[in-house]
Amino acid sequence: MRRFASVIGVSPENRAEYERYHAAVWPGVLQQITRSNIRNYSIYRYGELLFAYYEYVGDDYEADMAAMAADPETQRWWSVQEPLQSPVPDRREGEWWHELPEIFHLD
Repeated sequence: MRRFASVIGVSPENRAEYERYHAAVWPGVLQQITRSNIRNYSIYRYGELLFAYYEYVGDDYEADMAAMAADPETQRWWSVQEPLQSPVPDRREGEWWHELPEIFHLD
């Protein structure tokens, strides 16, 4: 199992809409997340920052993420969500959500 954490911005004017969508995530998106071997997926908000955490339980992360990116329902979901989000300035090339390094874990 591999843990991931990431961060992205959400402006005050987009906050309510973003949270409304996430109170009822589309079933097809949830199914694809599960098919892509993601578990314990949570998103938290602190002011204008969103913090996401999930655990990857598969054997081929790149292939599973490619399958998610190719899923039409997930693509449609992302097209609705991306205008509501604001990537952080120090994200790496190709990142939307900025992946955070793990600095501590107690098992």
